[in-house]
Amino acid sequence: MTPVTTCLWFFDDDAEAALTRYVELFSAYGPASVEQVSRYGPGSPRPEGTVLTMTVDLHGRPLMAINGGPAGFAHSPAASLLVTCSSQEEVDHYWYGLLEGGEESQCGWLVDRWGISWQIVPSRLGELVGGPDPEGAARAMQAMLAMRRLDIAALEAAYAGG
Repeated sequence: MTPVTTCLWFFDDDAEAALTRYVELFSAYGPASVEQVSRYGPGSPRPEGTVLTMTVDLHGRPLMAINGGPAGFAHSPAASLLVTCSSQEEVDHYWYGLLEGGEESQCGWLVDRWGISWQIVPSRLGELVGGPDPEGAARAMQAMLAMRRLDIAALEAAYAGG
């Protein structure tokens, strides 16, 4: 089976800065590395030596970026990168690290400084909003809808009726 790799288009020279930052953030909770870099050569439409493409591995998942130049495709929240976190510490690490220079949204969503949409979600969320107590699940869902950065303790308290 051929693997699927997400490829993000960046304007000008942002691909290298973005993927380098992602490797830095993700290496705190597992393996993350730069796997491949290709550069524009002589006679190309960008300055020689500028990154053309860069591929990184984030916890076993490939992510590729291309410096497409000044005119290209805009990023949209219709496509986002989802990070499932096992603890509040991990949620906070990714939330604040990716938010730097970006913009908060709701329900665990943010847009980083390069315009990439991310969902930073605790794994516990699915257990709470899909829990066996329908009233608790509804309370957890309502609590989540009112949040920007997801707070596991507050979601658990909502589920429990607190």
